[in-house]
Amino acid sequence: MFTLPSRRPNAVAARATLSAPLRLDRRAALTDLETGTFDVLVIGGGVTGAYTALDAASRGLKVALVERADFASGTSSKSSKMVHGGLRYIEQGNLDLVRHSLLERQRFRRNAPHLVQRLPFLFPILAKDGVFDARIAKAFESLLWAYDLAGGWRIGKLHQRLTVDEVLAHAPTLRAENLKGGLMYYDSRADDARLTLAIVRSAARLGAVVVNGAEVTGLRTAGGRVTGATVQADGEQIDVRARVVVNATGVWADRVEGMADHGHQPQVRPAKGVHIVLPWSKIRNDCTVTVPIPGRARRATCTRWGDVVVVGTTDTDYPGSTEDVHCTREEMDFLLEGAQIAFDTKLDASDVLGSYAGLRPLVGGKEGKTLDMRRDHHITVSAGMVTVTGGKLTTSRHMGELVVDEALGLLGRKAKCRTKNLPLIGGAGYDAEATGATGGVAAHLGGRYGTEARFVSALADENPALGEPLIDGQPFLKAEVVFAARSEMARSVDDVLSRRTRLRLFARDASVDAAPLVGELLGAELGLSPETVAAQVDQYRADVAREKSILFGDNLLGANA
Repeated sequence: MFTLPSRRPNAVAARATLSAPLRLDRRAALTDLETGTFDVLVIGGGVTGAYTALDAASRGLKVALVERADFASGTSSKSSKMVHGGLRYIEQGNLDLVRHSLLERQRFRRNAPHLVQRLPFLFPILAKDGVFDARIAKAFESLLWAYDLAGGWRIGKLHQRLTVDEVLAHAPTLRAENLKGGLMYYDSRADDARLTLAIVRSAARLGAVVVNGAEVTGLRTAGGRVTGATVQADGEQIDVRARVVVNATGVWADRVEGMADHGHQPQVRPAKGVHIVLPWSKIRNDCTVTVPIPGRARRATCTRWGDVVVVGTTDTDYPGSTEDVHCTREEMDFLLEGAQIAFDTKLDASDVLGSYAGLRPLVGGKEGKTLDMRRDHHITVSAGMVTVTGGKLTTSRHMGELVVDEALGLLGRKAKCRTKNLPLIGGAGYDAEATGATGGVAAHLGGRYGTEARFVSALADENPALGEPLIDGQPFLKAEVVFAARSEMARSVDDVLSRRTRLRLFARDASVDAAPLVGELLGAELGLSPETVAAQVDQYRADVAREKSILFGDNLLGANA
């Protein structure tokens, strides 16, 4: 009989709980960048760069990480927010990637239990017009067995067949006329931006110097080797000295490679993924439901996040600017069409509460569909610089490990990887089930900060006004803005609303209403002038307005206008 092993608490993790909040002083970090000499300089504050910095710091190396915008501001805040093995990769025959991804998924669940939660996936079986019909459901179930045996069992549940009534209990608005049953298996989800931030802060806890708003404008070289970088931050130029430089800039990797080698030929092929956000009351699912998208090879997922459902994703070639990526009206319409066909509910553009678009840094040839390209990572070493591209969020820890192995080789040193069982900040000793059962503010804070939730609560205890909602109808507290400024290196209104709280993604118009108060709270914490605060609020409003104009056109349909 196939049995599931029980989980045991990590004694090392239990001892790692912090007794005081970690503060991130950006000015001090900039000074350290200028005066220090580092073993490893990581360029790029996405999830891969973050885990590279954490791995290197945990092995005793002197580490710096610089990010030109904000941590996770690129692809790492715009994913499907899944920590998964990739069932589709079994269909492509890439079982090794699936097996390894499932192992890494379990490490994420153990090391960041506050941020990575188990998520059931439902595949409705339909007589026609579905992702699976009754003829191929049996064959697909063999893939689910392969998935479970490859490592899916570690999550504590195996896949199962569902009756029609069981399917409708999970997704009551599914159109039932052609429904024959369903298949359910289990994966995980995570708030990608907060997960990346937790990794960055964990690296800082171990001594890494981490700075956002620090753009690399050139590479330092000596004797044909890269020896550091020139960084622009706050109007100043800083020369950062490093023995090894890591290029972890995702879809911008070719740009950094070109700084070291003017003859560099582009290797990264961006693939665009888009998501839209709908009211949960329109769909009422308690799991992720997979639905077909008319005229598209890729399936879409509908995942509940609190009071909203996130629908996506697409996978298409993207030849446009990497600096200006948005969900378009056409993309929104075909995602709406897919949801409308699958669910017996009325949906139109006025229901779209938010949207986002991101680029996957795929590596490979220029021929064929991006959907069919493999998601393996690629690591190259040239002139003292290690470049990592490809991969996915789930395997970011392993990618960081392999990159640091290469860096140690260049340094002529050896040190054992320590991140496999290293809890992320807020994760040590956190009991997700017990905290979630409490509901209310405790559950909200616990699911975002883990054991650090007590530090956010302490701010409200000291100043009861900070315990008030940031805006009515949303769970976020004013104290979270203060914590973001003091401990999460938030510098702007956009940092808070787009990545520290995710209001821009899940409640775009509420985020616009909250912007002035966020600016006021940030201004008080960071010593910003009234003019700077006003400019940030105006810029945020303009950015959201442009996003909506691209999505809805000149006629905003009253759509959250």
